[in-house]
Amino acid sequence: MAPPTPLLEVEGLTKRFGDFTALDSVSLELAAGERHALVGENGAGKSTLVKMLYGLLAPDGGSIRWQGRALRLANPAQARAAGIGMVFQHFSLFEALTVTENIAIALPQLSLGGLAERIDQVSRTVGLALDPDRRVHSLSAGQRQRVEVVRCLLQDPKLLILDEPTSVLTPQEADTLFEAVRRLSDGGCAVLYITHRLAEVTALCDRATVLRRGRMIGHCDPRTTPAGDIAEMMVGTKIAPIARAAPEPGEPKSRLRLRALSLSARETGGRRLKDIYLEVKSHEIVGIAGVAGEGQNELVRALTGEIRLPLLKGAIEINGKRAAHRDPASRRRLGAGFVPEDRSHHATVPAMGLDENVMLSHHGEPRMVRAGFLNMAGARAWVERIRDTFDVRASSETPAAASLSGGNLQKFIMGREILRQPRLLVVDQPTWGVDAAAAARIRQAIVDLADDGAGVLLISQDLDELFALSDRIAVMYRGRLTPARPTERLNARLVGLMMAGPKVAVP
Repeated sequence: MAPPTPLLEVEGLTKRFGDFTALDSVSLELAAGERHALVGENGAGKSTLVKMLYGLLAPDGGSIRWQGRALRLANPAQARAAGIGMVFQHFSLFEALTVTENIAIALPQLSLGGLAERIDQVSRTVGLALDPDRRVHSLSAGQRQRVEVVRCLLQDPKLLILDEPTSVLTPQEADTLFEAVRRLSDGGCAVLYITHRLAEVTALCDRATVLRRGRMIGHCDPRTTPAGDIAEMMVGTKIAPIARAAPEPGEPKSRLRLRALSLSARETGGRRLKDIYLEVKSHEIVGIAGVAGEGQNELVRALTGEIRLPLLKGAIEINGKRAAHRDPASRRRLGAGFVPEDRSHHATVPAMGLDENVMLSHHGEPRMVRAGFLNMAGARAWVERIRDTFDVRASSETPAAASLSGGNLQKFIMGREILRQPRLLVVDQPTWGVDAAAAARIRQAIVDLADDGAGVLLISQDLDELFALSDRIAVMYRGRLTPARPTERLNARLVGLMMAGPKVAVP
């Protein structure tokens, strides 16, 4: 008896951009009901591959067969018509509209009459219950992710592509999503799952395809292949564990102190902050956990100086100096470094070169001027140092920031701040979207900075990262910050419950 025809067959798929080969003769198969992981380092070709499967890019070579027949896609609409659905990493929802209205706009072919009932039925069937009448602005990040998934499921896909679906979810929300994915695959829907979190791959997927620098390295069974071995396949070398130095003797210095920091929604332009107290000392990493949108972004903007508080000078101290009334350049001169969450428009100017971005961020620092880094030749030398230390890959010596992949841009921004050796580093999502090797390099650099006497405030939605790096962890929920507690007194489940809002007794 002949084996069943695969749902999807990719043979020798190739994509070039000019002289650069983004994907080089990659092949894989997916069966109906299979949960298949697609993993690889930054720039490995994962996004290029799935964009061709979804009709966003046309291949330059190779073939795609769908249910045994050749498939050529001119656009995503044709992919959806064939039965291929995709949930992208970043949400595309209108805040002021309801769940039903958002889905109706995205899927005009569906009749509005009875749509709310269909949303309710589909969401409950897969275990991702939604209120169709809720407005999106009132939903948590996890609930918004449910909207994206349910919107895709209403098209009744035979293949569901999920791109980093847990990046903004609590552990409990991620578990709910995994159960939904299992139900979908049990019902015959194939799932192609893209993530940098290898623990999710081993827990969820039946098979994995590993890419490296545009080429397929091989396939494996993640249920029996250790995560470390998969990571080694991805990057071509073993990844060393994080090494932390012994604590320095003597009294630590205060690097950051917040006293009764409060801001109204009008002042922040978003969520208000309520009576925040926190201290970060030298040789210490303090982590802040929380679902996206709970006030982390507003807190970072208050710390960078984008929101200044002339009447509350004592609310923020940096290295023992009052800073709440100071602008960003003045805070950098006090010894602070900042990495905001939005790397593409907040941490860099996309159209400018990397050397120009270095000059923009460091122009007011006398130490950098004295070192000769703030003319164009010096800035280019600084960029080269960043690229060498953090393995930033680009197509030219001084490319525009927008030309870098997300992971390489993240490595550049982290290197730009860490190599200055600030005495306080405030970093939001330090390894978002980077591969395992780059994440290990960035995390070790953060630890080395703290070991050298800096204080680090680390904001992350990756609980594994927080527990691996932090000496103490606090949780932000609706603009409030819990006391920072020693990491050894916490666990992921407890922090996840605190992230979801209930009052949790912590020993």
